[in-house]
Amino acid sequence: MTEQDIQNQIRAAVSPYCVIFRINVASGRTFDGRYFHTGVPPGFSDLFGVRRSDGRAVFIEVKKPGGRVSSAQRNFIQQMKASGAIAGVCYSAGEAMNLIMED
Repeated sequence: MTEQDIQNQIRAAVSPYCVIFRINVASGRTFDGRYFHTGVPPGFSDLFGVRRSDGRAVFIEVKKPGGRVSSAQRNFIQQMKASGAIAGVCYSAGEAMNLIMED
């Protein structure tokens, strides 16, 4: 199973409880050689949105089993939690449901 498969399963599972989006992160060069970045900070989570019940922000970093969390991802999750958001790393739809329902 790929990380994208897990993301899709999580999106389907949490959609009754959260408005959830997938962020595409990219960087590269334009045709005239200028560098660009999508604008989100390093470590920004794969899925983000708001919990329907109370409007709290939700950030879910999706990993396949055995996947490693980078220091930038860990830092981002820590900062979001410190700001009052629901944030964490999930390896399955079940873990994501537990994350958004725990607080």
